[in-house]
This record gives sequence, C-alpha cells and structure tokens, in this order.
Amino acid sequence: MRDLRACWRLLRVLGHILKGLVIVAVRFPALSPDQQHARVQAWSMQLLARAGVSLRILGTPPVGGPVMLVANHLSWLDIPVMHAARHCRFVSKSDVQAWPLVGTLATAAGTLYIERNSRRDALRMVRSMHEALGRGEVLAVFPEGTTGDGRAMLPFHANLLQAAVTANAFVQPVGLRFVDKVRGATSFAPSYIGDETLVGSIWRTLRAPAIEAVVHYGVPEQAGGRDRREWTQHLHDTVDRLRQA
Repeated sequence: MRDLRACWRLLRVLGHILKGLVIVAVRFPALSPDQQHARVQAWSMQLLARAGVSLRILGTPPVGGPVMLVANHLSWLDIPVMHAARHCRFVSKSDVQAWPLVGTLATAAGTLYIERNSRRDALRMVRSMHEALGRGEVLAVFPEGTTGDGRAMLPFHANLLQAAVTANAFVQPVGLRFVDKVRGATSFAPSYIGDETLVGSIWRTLRAPAIEAVVHYGVPEQAGGRDRREWTQHLHDTVDRLRQA
C-alpha cells in the first residue's frame, strides 16, 4: 500500500516538475519579477501537496526586503518548503545548478550559486548578496553548509552573514521541522545526510505517511554592534529554539 501511494505521488511530482519546466521556458520571459516570484511560490506549494506534504507557518514572514533569512538545513525539501512559505532567492552550492531538471528550476527561481571550497568565490558571493540586498531583495541561506540529522544543529558558518553586515540589512532567523501528522512526532523521512542518496531520500519521503512542514519565522534583527561571529552564534541559538518550538 505504501509503495502504491509512493508511486502515485511520484507520478504527480514528476508531472508537476515537467509543468514547471514548461512554465519557465514559455511564460517566465514575459513575466515581471514579482509575477515570477508569485509563480514560484504557487508552484512550490503545489509540489508539496503532490508529495504528501502540508505547510504550517508560525511567526511572520517578511513582507519585503532587504532581509536575509537564516535557517537550519534538513533536506532537499527545505527549498520548496521555504519558497512555498515566502519566495526568496537562495544561496546554494554550485552542484545544484548541474542537477537534471532541478537545476533549471532552481536557476529560474533566482538561486545564487557558490563554490563552497573557494575563498575567492565566497568573496564574490558576498558582493553579489550585498548588491541583492541593496536592491531590496529577500535572500535565504543555510549557514550550516550542509544538511543535519534533525536532532542537533551543526555550527553556523559566519562568512555569508558579512553581506548583511556590510549592507546593514535585517536578518530573520527561521526554524524548519518536519512532523509525522499521524504520530504527531518529528518525521525524519525527508532527511538527506551522510551516505544517503537523493533518490533514496525522495522515495522515503513519498512512502511516508502525511508530513507537515513547519516554518517558524523569528523576529528580524540587525547586527547591533556585534561582530560577525558573535552574531552568527546568537542566530544559531535562536534558530535552534525556533525549530523546537
């Protein structure tokens, strides 16, 4: 029964991805940025529904920018979940750009790509983020740098926060969590860590009972005289509280 349900969800998800590719190729060029953002948000919400995932929003998403969303990272599902809650431009590792189908959709959604092991590219990315914040955009980063197991958070890297410091922009902490709606406990089905494959994680998610994605927005804040590392640790602790609330 679970495999049958998963196959049905998979067919619906694949169909929705193909629909997204058509929209990007045919309709996006004629849309304004705001219209594109609205399409990405609506498409992401529909993707979650087809995968058996509902959305619950706690706190208040940003109305507009400039603001940088800082969230914990659990799964490949985090990006469509955050897009469904509030469209934002993600900063993602460059590998994503080469992923079949997904890379095309991520690029269309405005993703900024970074070579994580290159210090020079990190400096370039900070400049690009500073410029985006200067244009009043909403950015999103996962400062852990990789996915965690959902039990304990990894340390935050401080480098990407430099853009918010130099732009004097607000940063809004965001806690992410997945809940098994049948048992009411945390769901680890969407996890994507260690030696797990993306395909295996997706299949496990599609086989799982109904999942609720919880996006908990905290209060936006500025550095307020704190140095980058001190502020990063404070944001880490705040996101940790939000994801467990």
